[in-house]
Amino acid sequence: MKLIFTFLLCFSSSFLIGQQSSIDNLEKIIIDYEEYTQSNHKSLWPEIAPNTLTKDLDLFKKIQGRLLQVNSSSWNETQHVNRDILQLILTNKIYNLEYKTHLFPLNAEGGFLTEIIYDISDQSIENKEDLARYIDKINALPAYFNQRIRHLQAGIKQNKTAPKVVVESCINMVDHFLSSKPADCFFMDPAGVNEANVASILPLVTSVVYPAYMKFKQFLQFEYLAKARSAPGVSNNDGGTAYYEHLTRYFTTMDITPKEVFEIGQKEVARIKKEMQQIIDKLAFDGDFNAFLTFLREDPQFYPKTPEELLHKAAFITTDMQGKLLQYFNTLTTIPLTVTPVPSALGPNYTAGRYSGGSRELRKPGHYWVNTYKLESRPLYALPALTLHEGVPGHHLQIMLAAEIPDVPNFRRQTYISAYGEGWGLYAEFLGKEAGIYKTDYEEFGRLTYEMWRACRLVVDPGVHSMGWTRDEAVEFMASNTALSIHEVNTEIDRYIGWPGQALSYKMGEIKIRALREKAEKDLGKAFDIRSFHDKVLENGSVPLFTLERMIDQWVIDSL
Repeated sequence: MKLIFTFLLCFSSSFLIGQQSSIDNLEKIIIDYEEYTQSNHKSLWPEIAPNTLTKDLDLFKKIQGRLLQVNSSSWNETQHVNRDILQLILTNKIYNLEYKTHLFPLNAEGGFLTEIIYDISDQSIENKEDLARYIDKINALPAYFNQRIRHLQAGIKQNKTAPKVVVESCINMVDHFLSSKPADCFFMDPAGVNEANVASILPLVTSVVYPAYMKFKQFLQFEYLAKARSAPGVSNNDGGTAYYEHLTRYFTTMDITPKEVFEIGQKEVARIKKEMQQIIDKLAFDGDFNAFLTFLREDPQFYPKTPEELLHKAAFITTDMQGKLLQYFNTLTTIPLTVTPVPSALGPNYTAGRYSGGSRELRKPGHYWVNTYKLESRPLYALPALTLHEGVPGHHLQIMLAAEIPDVPNFRRQTYISAYGEGWGLYAEFLGKEAGIYKTDYEEFGRLTYEMWRACRLVVDPGVHSMGWTRDEAVEFMASNTALSIHEVNTEIDRYIGWPGQALSYKMGEIKIRALREKAEKDLGKAFDIRSFHDKVLENGSVPLFTLERMIDQWVIDSL
């Protein structure tokens, strides 16, 4: 008996040690990954020198190998989520480094040029040390541009370039920047810039920043543009077909092909179009579907007269939904949400709206950015859907709740999985219908045209990048099926051309979230609670869709 007890004790101790070893290994992997990636964040600008990128690839492969070998049999849900997300991140980083996506870092919104704007907007000058670092950052900008130029030149040699339409958009973006006075540009906007330090910053903006941008513009205009690819699809780059297949899997977090996505998109477009036609019939409009779209695009009653009108309307919708959140959620963020215009430097090439996250540590609210550029292209009937998506219960609620999750690794706080986040944003638009946010048939049509917009992406994106569609074909398909303004249609198509795969995430994510809700409602019956379901969807922050499905399935079992 004593021998048996001793054996069991030894077995139990070994098992517990094995369990703890597994946990420690996972935690050590995460620590090693975060320490390495955080060290890169300490640099003035992103580290993109060839030797650094080679080092990155080697390290990420080693970490991924360790992650695949660790024993997960004793993990809790949090550890499984940590592994799922880190594995997704590493797979994408490794693919991008091996495919050398840094050789074509431009997109229709600017690519790394836009990242500079975001970087500067996050700067804060509160003391002499902050000012000194900001001055160093400005002085380092020309070298950063030069490295980007070298990458673009290498991309030309390896037949990995941005399409001409994207390059032209970036040239226009730089022109827009250069047309502003140095004293008015975004490099003078960091928090804390005052009269005392303007004297130190403004001369450098004039003598360092503007010449760097001019040099980059000249490179794009006189060297790169002529050698950029004419065809919009990324499949026209060397290895581009396999690259797009990877992007499809990454942005949907599904094992799915571009062709399968294309077919799902066609079915969704047909379904939504029937619902849109029902509204047209209800309104007794004298004309067909295309005539109704023309009416919506051209009648001035649907468009704001001033930026203030647009912003005030967006703010009212936000307040209306905030008053209804407790009907649908138990847990809410305490970070405030503001409604502000898109920065002028971004407006011409930017989408209708975007969310910029807040921070408790930086005492920064969340910002729902509304694009007040070209008001004749900002329909008020679509504003409720946009506002729910970007504000509450969309990105602001989802992202700020994720930021408040206790005891999770930093990499999870810094990771945004598009299929989850954008899927939730589109689901938030649908939830607004239940909440009574859409007050008129036109606003309900606006919701449907936003859903149709995302369904069209499932057709247009693989159409362009996998099936050889031209830009004109993509524009025609989008324009004939949505009530988006022609300006928005064009900026959206250019966005898809310059950012392959990302546009697939919205509708694929929303389809999954709605399917999980429908299944939970069916399985739980009267025991289903919408607030608890939403809390469960949001409680772990941004996760792959296969992880979310596992979590909801377990929640249903636990709720029975």
